[in-house]
Amino acid sequence: MGEPRVDTAPRISDEVRKTTCYMCACRCGINVHMKSGKVAYIEGNRDHPVNKGVLCAKGSAGIMQHNSPARLRAPLRRTGPRGSGEFEEITWEEALETAVSWLKPLRETAPEKLAFFTGRDQSQSFTGWWAQQYGTPNFAAHGGFCSVNMAAAGIYTMGGAFWEFGSPDWEHAKLFVLFGVAEDHDSNPIKMGIGKLKARGAKIVGVNPVRSGYNAVADDWVGITPGTDGLLILSLVHCLLKAGRIDLDYLSRFTDAPVLLDGDPRSDTHGLFLRDGEGKPLVVDRLSGKTVAFDTPGIRPDLAGHIRRAGVSHGTVMSRLAETYLSDSYAPEAVADRCGLTPARIRALAAEIARAAFDAPVVLDRPWTDFRGERHAQMIGRPVAFHAMRGISAHSNGFQTCRALHLLQILIGAVETPGGMRFKPPYPKPATAHPKPHAQSVPGQPLNGPHLGYPQGPADLALGPDGKALRIDKAFTWENPLSAHGLMHMVISNAVAGDPYRIDTLFLYMANMAWNSSMNTQGVMEMLTRTDDSGDYVIPRIIYSDAYSSEMVAYADLILPDTTYLERHDCISLLDRPISEPGAAADAIRWPVVEPDRDVRGFQSVLLDLGARLGLPGMVDDAGAPLYDDYADYMVNHERKPGIGPLSGWRLGKNGLQHGRGDPNGGQLDSYIANGGFNAMHIPVDAQYFKPWNMGYQDWAVEHGLMDAPTPYLFTLYAEPLRRFQRAAEGKGDVQPPDHLRDRIRDCLTPLPVWYPPFDGGDTADFPIHALTQRPMAMYHSWGSQNAWLRQIHGHNPLYLPTALMQAQGLHDGDWVRVTSPHGEITVPVLEMVALNPNTVWTWNAIGKRKGAWALDPDAPEATKGFLLNHLIHELLPPKGDGLRWSNSDPVTGQAAWFDLRVRIAKATPPQEARPQTGRQTSPVPPSPDTLRWQVRD
Repeated sequence: MGEPRVDTAPRISDEVRKTTCYMCACRCGINVHMKSGKVAYIEGNRDHPVNKGVLCAKGSAGIMQHNSPARLRAPLRRTGPRGSGEFEEITWEEALETAVSWLKPLRETAPEKLAFFTGRDQSQSFTGWWAQQYGTPNFAAHGGFCSVNMAAAGIYTMGGAFWEFGSPDWEHAKLFVLFGVAEDHDSNPIKMGIGKLKARGAKIVGVNPVRSGYNAVADDWVGITPGTDGLLILSLVHCLLKAGRIDLDYLSRFTDAPVLLDGDPRSDTHGLFLRDGEGKPLVVDRLSGKTVAFDTPGIRPDLAGHIRRAGVSHGTVMSRLAETYLSDSYAPEAVADRCGLTPARIRALAAEIARAAFDAPVVLDRPWTDFRGERHAQMIGRPVAFHAMRGISAHSNGFQTCRALHLLQILIGAVETPGGMRFKPPYPKPATAHPKPHAQSVPGQPLNGPHLGYPQGPADLALGPDGKALRIDKAFTWENPLSAHGLMHMVISNAVAGDPYRIDTLFLYMANMAWNSSMNTQGVMEMLTRTDDSGDYVIPRIIYSDAYSSEMVAYADLILPDTTYLERHDCISLLDRPISEPGAAADAIRWPVVEPDRDVRGFQSVLLDLGARLGLPGMVDDAGAPLYDDYADYMVNHERKPGIGPLSGWRLGKNGLQHGRGDPNGGQLDSYIANGGFNAMHIPVDAQYFKPWNMGYQDWAVEHGLMDAPTPYLFTLYAEPLRRFQRAAEGKGDVQPPDHLRDRIRDCLTPLPVWYPPFDGGDTADFPIHALTQRPMAMYHSWGSQNAWLRQIHGHNPLYLPTALMQAQGLHDGDWVRVTSPHGEITVPVLEMVALNPNTVWTWNAIGKRKGAWALDPDAPEATKGFLLNHLIHELLPPKGDGLRWSNSDPVTGQAAWFDLRVRIAKATPPQEARPQTGRQTSPVPPSPDTLRWQVRD
């Protein structure tokens, strides 16, 4: 009897459609296998520049996301009280006309009374443009809630930051140091990169209170006390300066270290750069001894240069820097206890960084020419790569901590050199190359410029003539001057308080503000339903768009149902958040690999429809007819300026199709689809490093439309914009801060990075334990916890406690504890974790769900054992007795200070369910089936 025949390679599809994943913000390329017109299987695209075929659990589980029972079916209008989840289905025409009837009168009378905020929206260049054409100053996206400290600190210091702006040099790094990196961001490239490092024998060090994910595979783990990363980093700087282990040549050529500072206390520019008649910073040339502009050909800037004018000495940034950080206050012995480390541990890490950077530099035989016209025979680099993310960013000292890390990178010459950190086009771009914020609304008119930007001083703040905030979130005010991504977490609280004013309509997209996308979750739910003395809602109208029946859906008055990511067009644009890698500028699309089987529409197309109905400029022609049929039409035909549109690939030139600049091409999307959904423009070999100063890169970037003219610049160790705000706090200048903020501005907005304790708001004796929340690699946002495959990995979340705390409380795995903060209380299950900072507890974020949401069974573990730390956090700091509202945010950028949370813990009698329970909301979608089957095969 013969062996049975087994088909070891069954045909799983009759067609493969290539598009871009949206199961996190990684934007990997995917092959969607189709069988009989349905999605059968999803795998990675081996040709894609981001993931090269690698796909994580989230990406593979996209099939479950696409078929989720929680998908919204049709437009909805609220019929019951806000928060009840009671709706009726209506037609799209009814929905759009309702929205227009609310939005049109506002635009004609008070456009600022529309607050339009988006969550993890990957089309912010489009949604921001829409809001600008409408005329409201109140637009921003998720960044102020997530990691604006990282982005803003990087751009103000180097012209770019980690992750979407930059990447480690995986091919050449010999030491890789991660600060506060969780597993959910950029996971596939980081996993691939760590694999390359391990294969070459490079060393990996993780600095994080929690040893999970990447830190678990690190060769060395530094279990730091939360919120003290900046103190550790500046102590490392102290050690390197004292040992003379810094890259003096790099600092002299490419940074503001040799720039002269005005040392005259009587001067209007005291503490700012000395400049020539053209406004260029001045340095002392070592060769001639003369004071010259920083970019003068042939000079050798002197790091120790100084001049004396009218009896006043003016020294360099480097001199000020050395004087600051060589202070004994930054010595390891002075900071170790606060960091939860030993002095020897800090010194050993500093020595390891120095050895990797200077004992075996990377040397590439690639000639290049710098911006002063000097020809270099080689590219020499320091093979120490750093990477950081939300862990160091989401503190009230996060901006300066991120700047401190960039200072460390620059001092050893490990940015844009072989082996260090490399920028991804269209970055690097200095802060001065970005727009400044615009916020002055005029009825019936577009805003006169982009909402978000990079202020250079007090004159750029979004303040009215009376000194009051022009934006509902108070972005770009004295409370948080450099809030480059806005403050999404403050919108609802400020609107309800009428501070700075009331709004009429809150318009949200993919922002689960009634649950895990808010600090103070229960408080926000109450605010969304709060009424005034007449019984009207304090926020009169709420429009919400989402693909799924989230917690936020129940609080909207009008629902505009979005598609899933496999049913839509999307544009991952060089104007926004592209998929570039250090060696290539790249962008991508999504396209409908399947058509919706519900009455839903892609949100961007809906916005264009609304814009045309409202008659917004740029969305209608002279006769008032729509300019664009839908978002796909916009992606192809819209131009921000001649030759520059949302997509860079396959544009029309004089001699045919070309990449970068060019006219719109009606077949552009077909070309993207044929190429796997992306376009990549590779940088020449001699232009791939030293980008801010390499004229080969500068010229290539101009040719491909990334900039209009070469713009070489110096890295800014000394941030002049911060000094300008400090001067205002000292009473200088026409635009002055309120008196109660002067000390904070002076102390926190220092031009050289500084460390100060987080504004935790809790008495450390009453609340001695740090509490953190992070996302797992298998989840993203709230979406993952509805996914039938991913729920098997993380069905509920325990609170992880260090061993000593477990023993001190007499706890065992599975016991329950009551966790109390200055703001609230939760009761949750615990598990012991050995590799954890001894004064820290943590949990996974967004696993817990509200009953009735996401089409989950009310008794699902996510709703009974799952929980949020959000219930313990407030968007405001505890009152100080001065009658003022103090945001729980970074004082520079306004980023939400999630990770400043402190708590106390006590053993509790196990309840039936995790507490608090917020009640069950009615779901506008049917209950999910007991069994979800989705299998397509012959």
